[in-house]
Amino acid sequence: KVVTIAKSKKFRDHHGKVLLEGHRLIKDALEAGAVLQTLFFSTVGHLKELPEAELKRANLVKVKFEDIKSWSDLVTPQGLIGIFSKPNHAKMSYPAAQLTSSLPLLLICDNIRDPGNLGTILRSAAGAGCEKVLLTKGCVDPWEPKVLRAGMGAHFRLPIIANLDWEAVPSHLPARVQVCVADNKDPGAQASVPRGAGGAGSAPGSPKALVKSKARAAPESEDEEGAADVCVPELAAQYYYENWTQTPVAVVIGGETHGLSPDALHLAASTGGKRLVIPVVPGVDSLNSAIAAGIVLFEGKRQLLWRHKQEDERQKFPVV
Repeated sequence: KVVTIAKSKKFRDHHGKVLLEGHRLIKDALEAGAVLQTLFFSTVGHLKELPEAELKRANLVKVKFEDIKSWSDLVTPQGLIGIFSKPNHAKMSYPAAQLTSSLPLLLICDNIRDPGNLGTILRSAAGAGCEKVLLTKGCVDPWEPKVLRAGMGAHFRLPIIANLDWEAVPSHLPARVQVCVADNKDPGAQASVPRGAGGAGSAPGSPKALVKSKARAAPESEDEEGAADVCVPELAAQYYYENWTQTPVAVVIGGETHGLSPDALHLAASTGGKRLVIPVVPGVDSLNSAIAAGIVLFEGKRQLLWRHKQEDERQKFPVV
């Protein structure tokens, strides 16, 4: 059963359980209020630094390290595996430092199917101070072991709402939000943005790009060919380092295999959002989605903090 929880999304969903491995991840989960059901450990020393009150409510099972090694898919297991009730973001208590650093910046993941990429994106979102992360259907399950490992505890630092239909996404966004998209897959947008000194120095929002019928409906499997082209709306394209942080703001990151879905582009258009272009040298393939997310999120953070600083200065020294 331990192995099945780790490897089967269907089993995790049906039984409402997730598996966490390693001291750091289990400690972060307990401190955030996740409910521990059973803890397998190979030596008593592994328990010393975990919250005692939480351990008293759980089943503690001492097993041979060889057993944990056979259950684990880590190269060097730590000898500590916890089975938790599937965490509910609404009932979690996130770290105070995370809450005080939170910005009116949200992330929407669209068809992110690689576990390592999603985990890295979640870690970047936590580091940038995102308010929350929304995962649409088509993304890999955030409770997969590889996602958890790459996330480095991000799952217990900010709300992650998974398996959303696009129709449900707006209900999880704040009022008057502007949704921007960072699509590093489609070369058509980058070709339409002026290059060189003139393009780099252009006014915010000046490079325009018509998002033609490049977007495809996401297929059910990685091997399946994309569905028929569909009409998508026109979005103004601009460089990611130009001003786009009308607060609050949400950023959509598309997966590398299929790019952005038409739903993402329609949502952006309906909120007056923009298309954020990360210029790369001609001939270089599109950026990894996790790298693109890190670049755009931390630029968003920089812009928001600069905006807050400007507002504070205006309050201290009002213009007469």
